[in-house]
Amino acid sequence: MSRPKIGLALGSGGARGWAHIGVLRALNERGIVPDYVAGCSMGALVGAAYVGGRLDELEEWALSITHRKMASLIDVNVLSGGLIEAKNVVRFFENLGMPQQIEDLSIPFATVATDMRSGREVWIRDGSVIDAMRASIALPGIISPVLRNDRWLIDGGLTNPLPVSVCRAMGADIVIAVNPEAKKYSVMWSQDEEEPNETWQSIKASLPFAVRTAYDAVSGVGKVQGVRAPNYFDVVATSIDVMITQIRRSRLIGDPPHVLLDVNLEDFTILEFNRAKEAIDEGRACVERMDDALSNLSRYG
Repeated sequence: MSRPKIGLALGSGGARGWAHIGVLRALNERGIVPDYVAGCSMGALVGAAYVGGRLDELEEWALSITHRKMASLIDVNVLSGGLIEAKNVVRFFENLGMPQQIEDLSIPFATVATDMRSGREVWIRDGSVIDAMRASIALPGIISPVLRNDRWLIDGGLTNPLPVSVCRAMGADIVIAVNPEAKKYSVMWSQDEEEPNETWQSIKASLPFAVRTAYDAVSGVGKVQGVRAPNYFDVVATSIDVMITQIRRSRLIGDPPHVLLDVNLEDFTILEFNRAKEAIDEGRACVERMDDALSNLSRYG
């Protein structure tokens, strides 16, 4: 009797998604190697590096990111449909030397994006690995959309933030799902968080002078009635978190995985990419917390 096929669904989460690296490391140490990988947003980025055999290089790069390096990655173009075009991220992936086409990968791979015209989810299972990843990370209001096959695509988290269904459609008998945003089921945003957020300040500093001046004129700066007012980044990030959390909850009720790995990052925001070590460590920890369930995977076959 052949063993059941394992699908790994890597969810959205912005910078929290660095936790996927720790999860993949911990699963590998336990001898759990997926037969299929489906990723959404940051899960698509980490998943692409993993199936392309370049997870070591991605982890090294992630751990090296500082606020200064983060600022150097920011290529602001407010006419592109987002604040950032992410060309520097694409360039980094191009230099990794991984297979260029999804069809050439050793592990079947898919990413999830959202069609701007229809609002429907789009599964990308062929063509350019980098294009598939880039479409899935096009976070509304922050990273510009991508044109693919005459369709403008944005972040897959808007329709399927934890792609369990994609793994099943690919042929998985067992699905392990990784949710980097488990903490968001409680507090979405805290007015007690320190201001300013350094990553947002880097983005803001890269804006054209006229745009930056206009932002300062209309944004919530300082405090209102003694309470810190949310800035642009706070509003966009929190709105996305609220929306994606509700979508994820609904999808999981109707299509639960066999094992759900909840990553608990209490004070992370979606653009704090300089905190990769904390996220990776928590990824490992969440696997350890679910050791019993993972050791019993064979019974699901």
